[in-house]
Amino acid sequence: MSYKYLDMATTPSVAAAQAHYGSAAQWARARGRVEDTGQSQRLGPPELDFIAARDGFYLASVSETGWPYVQYRGGPAGFLAAIDDTRLGFADFRGNRQYITTGNVQANDRVSLFLMDYAHRQRLKIFGRMRIIDAADDPALAERLAVPGYPGRVERLVLITVEAFDWNCPQHITPRFTQAELDVVLAPVREEIAALRRENERLRNQLQADAQRRGDDPESPA
Repeated sequence: MSYKYLDMATTPSVAAAQAHYGSAAQWARARGRVEDTGQSQRLGPPELDFIAARDGFYLASVSETGWPYVQYRGGPAGFLAAIDDTRLGFADFRGNRQYITTGNVQANDRVSLFLMDYAHRQRLKIFGRMRIIDAADDPALAERLAVPGYPGRVERLVLITVEAFDWNCPQHITPRFTQAELDVVLAPVREEIAALRRENERLRNQLQADAQRRGDDPESPA
């Protein structure tokens, strides 16, 4: 449990809900362990490895009128890259040109990320502050965040300073698998099926050869 994340998430109305439903004392003890130095929370090796393996995540921002907006960002594993242990970044390609998240963070830079690993029933939640840079303004960073082989045009670079993160409970996460994950799991099964087919073909050919030597028809009943 990340107590800084919990502390940031516990607004007065959240605290009132906890009191109403009887969990205030439990979470008050947890929040009491927070050591808030005012600095961003640093990502450790487990978080960095998890982020590097993701091929997508959910990104939430809030509009000037108070409406939340959630979008899914996807790409090759590792497209969301760690600049260091407090900052993440990714290249923003030309899409449907609605620019809802881009516009939202101009007024309110606070965002929330959900990173999911359905196969292993894990999820990482991140609070952060987002900054958007035109790709032409920082060619070195654009090159660092570029996705090799991706044909899209990089318009912007997105930087997220991590304020807090938390690993969430796996309960109710239904295991789901990507094609790549299934390929790894099914590779031995496919090889076994291929071996059985080869053996079946060998036995069929042997049966036909034996029948020809005897002058029999292997397809006719005995």
